[in-house]
Amino acid sequence: MTGGTGSGEPESTDSLKTFGAVVKAFRERAGLTQEGLAPLVRFSPQTVASIEQGRRLPPPDFIERAEEVLDAFGVLRAAAIHLARKPGIAAWFRQWAALEEQAISLYTYECRLIPGLLQSEAYARALFTEQLPPLNDHQIETQWAARAERQRLLRERPNTAYSFILEEHLFLRRTGGVEVARELIDHILQVAEARNVEIQVMPLVRETHAGLAGPMQLLETPENQWFAYNEGQRGGLFISDPKEVSVLQMRYARMRSQALSLDDSLSLLKQMRGAL
Repeated sequence: MTGGTGSGEPESTDSLKTFGAVVKAFRERAGLTQEGLAPLVRFSPQTVASIEQGRRLPPPDFIERAEEVLDAFGVLRAAAIHLARKPGIAAWFRQWAALEEQAISLYTYECRLIPGLLQSEAYARALFTEQLPPLNDHQIETQWAARAERQRLLRERPNTAYSFILEEHLFLRRTGGVEVARELIDHILQVAEARNVEIQVMPLVRETHAGLAGPMQLLETPENQWFAYNEGQRGGLFISDPKEVSVLQMRYARMRSQALSLDDSLSLLKQMRGAL
């Protein structure tokens, strides 16, 4: 998940359903029915239906042919890598996590909690400890290991442009206590020193706000294709429709103008850090 906890080790059947949903999204984007796609990938309509419903592991030939026929920008190949169990990553987030590793731009707006890529260890562990249903010690360690692995992207991909818009109230909540909140701000200020990372704070009082419909993520692939991802309590929505992605891009662009400037955002974080 972007910033939550998810299940420690989701079942492989969940990942198959997620993969099937991605295939269906690209098929519908191409204006094809299951019967229309079947001869193009040289599999029966029944097999296509089973794969889309998450009832069958897609054969390698299906993945390759569907990738080409549906012009899927490498998404299906990347998704297929994550069909097996992957500890610490929720099934519904695996496709997006795979795309993150290759993205050249990644924009994130959060109003619920600090995004996973920016979380300090203490903050993340505070979230894991309060997860319901409760996690055992092994699951918590697994969750943190997966979160830390994702965070290496900020260090190892200096040519990727990362933009984050964070609501001010996320820091005022003091999740985990004062010390955890203080350490979190220190961590984010340190991350913001990187040339490819931009962090803006949406002020607590803002009369106009383009992000009231909820959190969002936008991502640009090396092929300059854009995708979006929205997450809820127990699932995520992968968005490939250019029209829908365009709407979210428009909203994110407006929020960048409504949030505090980069310098003012960092100044506010430092002020909050000093007030703790």
